[in-house]
Amino acid sequence: MRLKRAALLFLLVALAAPALRAEYVVLRSGQRLKVTGYQLLGDKYRLQLSGGFVEVAAADVVAIEPEDTFAPLPAAPPAAAGPQPFYRDLVEAAAKRYNMDADLISSVIAVESNFDPKAVSRKNARGLMQLLPETKNIDDPAENIDAGTRYLRDLLQKYNNDLALALAAYNAGPEKVQLYGRVPAYTETISYVRRVKRGYEKSKSKPSTKTPASPAPIAPGAPIAASSPPRTNQPQSQPQ
Repeated sequence: MRLKRAALLFLLVALAAPALRAEYVVLRSGQRLKVTGYQLLGDKYRLQLSGGFVEVAAADVVAIEPEDTFAPLPAAPPAAAGPQPFYRDLVEAAAKRYNMDADLISSVIAVESNFDPKAVSRKNARGLMQLLPETKNIDDPAENIDAGTRYLRDLLQKYNNDLALALAAYNAGPEKVQLYGRVPAYTETISYVRRVKRGYEKSKSKPSTKTPASPAPIAPGAPIAASSPPRTNQPQSQPQ
């Protein structure tokens, strides 16, 4: 008995529930009523309209038809853009300004400061690209990236686009590269060059929608000079 009552109650609720979509009730008179729900109560239909309910004789209902055209669903919100690397806009602006590869700049920043604009080395080199304190507005990420990118550009020009030598000079100083004629045999410098190049090569292996600029070529006969102040966190250990 309880099961029968439960089944009957479920049927009544299902009949009373509004339809999931709009439908048209076609009357014998030719009138079409747009309803969002209906219920047969004896010899009458109780129709749910947008403004309320109305009852019509069941004999006057010719047909109940589904609505052919439905209101469009609201547009889905645009997907949020994927996370961008730290300071990517500033890096790309500096890369464009000095005809450099943005991925190379980001790789240098990652090793120099791990993208911490307040990083300070033992030798008091500061900021994202670890420059001398006398660099103008060194604590401003935009100025720090600009100065560091310009300096790295000058080093690439100085060493004929030899990335290993340019990175070694950025880490140990141009005078050390000049002294050894190659990457100085300092453990820190060798590790630094490897880490930057490894990060740079990894970034180039990822699919990208942008074509990065190549390091600036050297103009024939142009004088080479580092226009940014030299860094101070140069390794002091003896070569091995």
